[in-house]
Amino acid sequence: MRLHRNLVFAVVDALNLIFNEGEYADKVVEKTLKHDKRWGSRDRGFIAETTYDIVRWKRLYSEIAEVGAPYSRPNLFRLFAVWAVLRGIQLPDWKQIEMTPTRRIKGKFDELSKIRKYRESIPDWIEELGLNSLGEDLWTREIAALNQQAQVILRTNTLKTTKSNLKNLLLEEGIETETIEGHPDALKLKERTNVFKTKAFTDGFFEVQDASSQQVGYFTQVEPGLRVIDTCAGAGGKTLHLAALMKNKGQLIALDIYENKLKELKRRAKRDGAHNVETRVISSSKVYKKLFASADRVLIDAPCTGLGVLRRNPDAKWKLQPEFLAKIIKVQQEILKNYSKMVKEGGKLIYVTCSILPQENTEQVKQFLDSDEGKVFSMEKEVNIYASESGFDGFYMARMIRK
Repeated sequence: MRLHRNLVFAVVDALNLIFNEGEYADKVVEKTLKHDKRWGSRDRGFIAETTYDIVRWKRLYSEIAEVGAPYSRPNLFRLFAVWAVLRGIQLPDWKQIEMTPTRRIKGKFDELSKIRKYRESIPDWIEELGLNSLGEDLWTREIAALNQQAQVILRTNTLKTTKSNLKNLLLEEGIETETIEGHPDALKLKERTNVFKTKAFTDGFFEVQDASSQQVGYFTQVEPGLRVIDTCAGAGGKTLHLAALMKNKGQLIALDIYENKLKELKRRAKRDGAHNVETRVISSSKVYKKLFASADRVLIDAPCTGLGVLRRNPDAKWKLQPEFLAKIIKVQQEILKNYSKMVKEGGKLIYVTCSILPQENTEQVKQFLDSDEGKVFSMEKEVNIYASESGFDGFYMARMIRK
């Protein structure tokens, strides 16, 4: 591979914003790719994948390069040089990366790879948390799986097309996909590409949604004609799947505290042809109190640490702080106690996180069921989805019935 100066400099600029300015990797990459319209798909792919790679392996590369925060521009180039050497890429004769000790880099990599917190590039506190929560064997497997690059998974929008038809339409646009066993509406891209520029996407024939996230829709057991409430709807990835499973029949109420996210959901729902979605901003407790004991299904896709989706959000490892876990557990408890009251007798409450920690999952649900608010519910089913077993994101799902 021949390195091009403008592409490498774009990566370094992006890393500066992520590491030193605290910006989110996905937003930075999105902005960076708009800098030069002459960049082709291969150029854009290099910038995005290299940036994410260095973010993912930040601690390991920093140890090898002997640099740390705040990252000066020369230090960012040293991180890039480590990335290139470890991939067998010949370094050009640029002053920014001259005198790179190639043999020393490989030697330090071999040495540090024997220690899990360096090998998997994680902060000390996450290493300790994962080990204590999941145990040696599962944590070792899981953190290794969560450091793999996420695959691009599509969910067929069955309100407009079938999976087989979508597969053919994408093939006509030069995009090859394959089905995934056990995931009825999912297609996996054989090669990464920008699917958002396809006619199939513009026409609302699919959404990009990880296979584990797609499982939530089926687990919720929605049916046409029910009243369903998605309490933490966000921009609506799961809401839109529920609308498709309900075949646009019944009422689907999407709640969230962020109005801008619900506006995005409205836009996506229009493109997808999801007509039974109604959005409501949670501006006060009155919004959900009006819905008490009224819903057949209540989905709580709870805010969480997000440790199950590190494959697609590698910068979360560096943004998360130890005290956040205690804070978010309290938030989850409050959400469960308040939003569960919207389930009517005989209805079902579904609690979901994209975390792999039992503190946010099994233990959280057990505490809820032991509370005054939770005593009217009984557990029907719970599932832990681990990236090391599924090959997709880590998730937790619990389905409870109101007696």
